[in-house]
Amino acid sequence: MGNEYLGEFVGTMILILLGDGVVANVVLSKSKGQGAGWIVITAGWGFAVMNGVAAAFLAGSPYAHINPAVTIALASIGKFDWGMVPGFVVAQILGAFVGAVLVFLAYYSHFKETAEPGLKLAVFSTGPAIRNLPLNFVTEMVGTFMLVLGVLALTSLKDLPTFFVPVIVGFLVWSIGLSLGGPTGYAINPARDLGPRIAHAVLPIPGKGSSDWPYGLVVPIFGPIIGGIIGALIYTLVI
Repeated sequence: MGNEYLGEFVGTMILILLGDGVVANVVLSKSKGQGAGWIVITAGWGFAVMNGVAAAFLAGSPYAHINPAVTIALASIGKFDWGMVPGFVVAQILGAFVGAVLVFLAYYSHFKETAEPGLKLAVFSTGPAIRNLPLNFVTEMVGTFMLVLGVLALTSLKDLPTFFVPVIVGFLVWSIGLSLGGPTGYAINPARDLGPRIAHAVLPIPGKGSSDWPYGLVVPIFGPIIGGIIGALIYTLVI
């Protein structure tokens, strides 16, 4: 069904619905999952990626990037058509926005019960544990470098069934979250951060604070893009 752009939209929407959803479950007040911790969040994001990739395949995208950093990285090494990049990026950001709106609707009562504005922003977007923009930028580069290099390496395995791709990519993202997610919350995906951050800015969230655009327009957008390109280039040097 659908086409490549619809597939990227649907896949990214599912990614954010389940990914931001697990954060909401853990950090918002009076949720049944409140305080469940980092392991639950990283596992939830890993499963969100698995389901998002599968949904993108089923909705019409044989690429299932659901991530502008992946799209741009593959185009930079000739594995994806540059002409399709703008449409993919727009579809991914829109899908992420819609997914975030759905999380807001699902957890509206819990947003009202949560006093801390920072926790409300954390549902939608990433932020640094220690604010140091240059080092935060490097962290996002390293995480996305590992993502793109890992995806290219794992999906190049001979005779790998297509249906297994979402599973191994989901486990890769789970591993990245557990190992490299501590400093910045591991955006490793510009759409994952930007779409929900826009949603946070425009939605009538009770008691919300700043959307932190000085951080959001730099670190989780350009860090992943540069890291992804480096990962793709290194892959081409070792195959």
